[in-house]
Amino acid sequence: MTPTDEARRRFLLQSTALGAGAAFGSAAGPALAQAAWPSRNVRLVVPFAPGGSSEIVARATAAELSKTLGQSVYVDNKPGGGGNIAMGEVARAEDQHTLILGHIGTLAVNPYIYDKLPYDPNRDFKPITLLAKVPSLYVVHPDVPARNLKEFVALVRKSPGKYSYGSAGNGSAGHLAMEYLKMVADLFILHVPYRGTGPQLTDLLAGRLEAASVGAPAILQFIKAGKLRCIATGSKERLPQLPDVPTVAEQGYPGFEMTQWYGLCAPANLQPAHVDKLAAESAKAIKSATARERLSHDAAEAIGNTPAQFAAFIAQEQQRWKQVVARAQIKPD
Repeated sequence: MTPTDEARRRFLLQSTALGAGAAFGSAAGPALAQAAWPSRNVRLVVPFAPGGSSEIVARATAAELSKTLGQSVYVDNKPGGGGNIAMGEVARAEDQHTLILGHIGTLAVNPYIYDKLPYDPNRDFKPITLLAKVPSLYVVHPDVPARNLKEFVALVRKSPGKYSYGSAGNGSAGHLAMEYLKMVADLFILHVPYRGTGPQLTDLLAGRLEAASVGAPAILQFIKAGKLRCIATGSKERLPQLPDVPTVAEQGYPGFEMTQWYGLCAPANLQPAHVDKLAAESAKAIKSATARERLSHDAAEAIGNTPAQFAAFIAQEQQRWKQVVARAQIKPD
């Protein structure tokens, strides 16, 4: 073999080895990247102001996910526009490390009360898991002369337009809950929207509002302290935390149920392997003893189902609230 032939042989061997190494790297790269996810901190966006049920559910979830994902999961409150601003932002996120707390309003109601949204709840997001259901409580300020729902209905009917209720914003769960009650009980009571549950509660506790419907986690402490009076629960059955408070159904409206719900969603571009991992870990997180105890303390029910089950649940809720919004003529402003 001539020196030239030997050099050619060595060149071909080196080229083959390099090609094989590159092929191996290209095949292993995605797998290694997927296995390492998340590779940095994960942002869990809450589309509402701090102080409500959404934050309680989000923080309970984030705390447990931080333990199992190997990266910190932190809560980022982004209120405004009935949750639409945050939903639109997360729908466009491409970093593979941004999630959002989906909600009855943003996923099932807003599509029917807003003419135009900066997101499509079905196209732009992947459902991960239904995290929790939170019973809606109907409360009044202690100065309101009504001890129960029947007395409150009689009071409002006697002076239609005199009383007002607050909510965390147009299209929020509290707004829906009160409009739903107004529809079935034939009431006329003014709606005052706020930018979140926290500001709403400030005015309610101060007596600048007469009534509201708020998720149990955010107001149980005030009810037990006597700063608010619960006149009914929107749950199917009485709550162990409030055994003496009858449900709306018990007080003359059979079949009535109003429950807020929260679920974890990801931008539609999240890789399938990441979705599978996140779904398994988030369901595990919300079902953990620590999270269950935290939610149970506030009368919230931990769920933790599969992406397919959550998607089916969202579809059912969209059909339900499409009809309610049309009948009650709920508008964003």
